[in-house]
Amino acid sequence: MLKEITIGQFFPGRSLLHKLDPRTKLVLTFVYIVALFLVRNFFGLFLMAGFAGLGVLISRIPLKTVWKSIRALVFIVIFTAVLQLLYHSDGDVLWRPFPGKEFAVTWDGVYSAVFLVLRIVALVVMSSLLTYTTSPTMLTDAIERLLSPLKVFHVKVHSLAMMMTIALRFIPTLIEELDIIMNAQKARGAKLDAGKLSERLKSMVSIFIPLFVSAFRRAAELAVAMECRCYTDGANRSRLKIMRFSRLDLLWLFVHVAVVFAALFTSFYPMGSFFLFQPVI
Repeated sequence: MLKEITIGQFFPGRSLLHKLDPRTKLVLTFVYIVALFLVRNFFGLFLMAGFAGLGVLISRIPLKTVWKSIRALVFIVIFTAVLQLLYHSDGDVLWRPFPGKEFAVTWDGVYSAVFLVLRIVALVVMSSLLTYTTSPTMLTDAIERLLSPLKVFHVKVHSLAMMMTIALRFIPTLIEELDIIMNAQKARGAKLDAGKLSERLKSMVSIFIPLFVSAFRRAAELAVAMECRCYTDGANRSRLKIMRFSRLDLLWLFVHVAVVFAALFTSFYPMGSFFLFQPVI
């Protein structure tokens, strides 16, 4: 199960999204995330979610792969939806499980739960597309270029970008290591899926300690490997691939901005009185 998590992985390809400049994808992904949290009704949310679906089709990433990135967060999505159902008491009552009690499931609670679930799914899909279609090296270069103005304040931009990219790159590696450790502990009789909650928490110690040890060992090995290759922070490093903006970047920028503007416009200036599209957040 853990080895199927695809967050942080790169899938080489020749789609339009793969050909976009990494800086374009990074900036537009950030704009998309901010706009996604500003959208306040279902119509704008459907526009944003549909745009994320369009990105999946254009990237030619298998739907099964995208589903794996969503499935990894199913617990968080369900937990968020349940909280919305529990803490929204406004609106018409749909179900009152305890007669005489104040707790009840209302229309507003259902709307809020569905709204936040769609928002989280769209967020995960668009964020995953960034790493699916951008190699770690290009992502590092893009982050460094975008943060280069901070060099005026003597910020080590290259080191910061390298740390961020390495952390993202090692997510699949640590997940695979965690799966191996869990299987090894189960083979030794550890009860990870059975027993009381306190017993499960105690058994987790036998998992996380080896995981931390393995993570520090990998970090030390990586540092030694970089030193052996004479890696130096900054030092006007040359690049195999030069990033350049193209007409394709301008086209995608125009489409992206148009979708975001339409979603925000319909959120702050609702068009019509569709009861399913009224603001819920």
